[in-house]
Amino acid sequence: MRRITILGATGSVGQSTIDLIARDPARFEVVALTGGRNVAQLAEDARRLRARLAVTAHDDCLDALRAALAGTGIEVAAGAGALCEAAARPADWVMSAIIGAAGLEPGLAAIGQGATLALANTEPRVAAGPLVMAAAAASRATILPVDSEHSAAFQCLAGEDPAQVERLILTASGGAFRDWPLERLAHATPEEAATHPNWSMGQRITIDSASMFNKALEVIEAKEFFGLPPEKIEVLLHPESLIHALVGHTDGALMAHLGAADMRHAIGYALNWPERAALPVARLDLAEIGALTFRRPDDTRYPALALARQVMARGGLSGAVFNAAKERALDAFIDGKLPFMAMADTVAAVLDRAEREAGLIDAEMTLDTILHADAMARHWAGEYILGRTN
Repeated sequence: MRRITILGATGSVGQSTIDLIARDPARFEVVALTGGRNVAQLAEDARRLRARLAVTAHDDCLDALRAALAGTGIEVAAGAGALCEAAARPADWVMSAIIGAAGLEPGLAAIGQGATLALANTEPRVAAGPLVMAAAAASRATILPVDSEHSAAFQCLAGEDPAQVERLILTASGGAFRDWPLERLAHATPEEAATHPNWSMGQRITIDSASMFNKALEVIEAKEFFGLPPEKIEVLLHPESLIHALVGHTDGALMAHLGAADMRHAIGYALNWPERAALPVARLDLAEIGALTFRRPDDTRYPALALARQVMARGGLSGAVFNAAKERALDAFIDGKLPFMAMADTVAAVLDRAEREAGLIDAEMTLDTILHADAMARHWAGEYILGRTN
């Protein structure tokens, strides 16, 4: 049996992971499940999978979780420290699916105990790529990408010489506003942005898809994970969302990974790696699909992509600043305090301010300096947002 921990079990990726595990429970022993405020779902899954430990990230939810699991023998805990403790418990495979920078410390804790880390959230490698990769090397942990595009690229690169890779193309659906007139974007609402044309995902990642901030994060992550220079990483709009990534080689060959828009593809690949197993996902009928279309993204519509290039060129802690400012801007958009297109303006302003702050971006990359840069970026983003409304 493989010992499994799922960080972020109640989110969309966590639930897809649980779906796969629950189909063959004899193969897995669930060490820990963690979640947020959806205590009922967390408790239900902990019971169903017979988890040893269930953790909510919120201290004020502990009593509700304890009551929901009373009499089961399942250990319960709450808070940021408990998340890290759960991640550090011995396990063979850990799914890291906690949204945002909050997943960084638990992810590092899982890496520290040498587990195979299935990384579904891009933020740890965006905010702390060199630190994460160095920690994995030191503990001999394996990191497997679960984001659909990076998983696709990873599979296309299997057995290939990285030195012969000419380019990596990450595809993007373009999100809810792909075909909207530009002038209409200024009035886009969170409800409209949270409707994805192809994928079924949580609210935040779906809005990030509409703004293409998700793709900006993925571009930065691809640089860190695959060790490619920024000029070799491209983004291509692909409305059908059936090709997830392409890898071009020096001989001109272009390898593409195709699959239905179902996160269980990438999760199942990581769960069974280095082998493959049958997965309950749709099989493509290419004759029925008939055609696949592509186009270049418009920088005016998707300014987040240019900001990602700026971050990759600058390096240092600029990724942590970028990610934190993006999260704060997204919060403000969801709360109705910031227009859709002003999210990118906020991130740009925070990056410029961080550049002027002596020593911040160029500080040695440690967990403390990353968290400091994160806190400062959130504070500056809040000031910028407040300034727009006054």
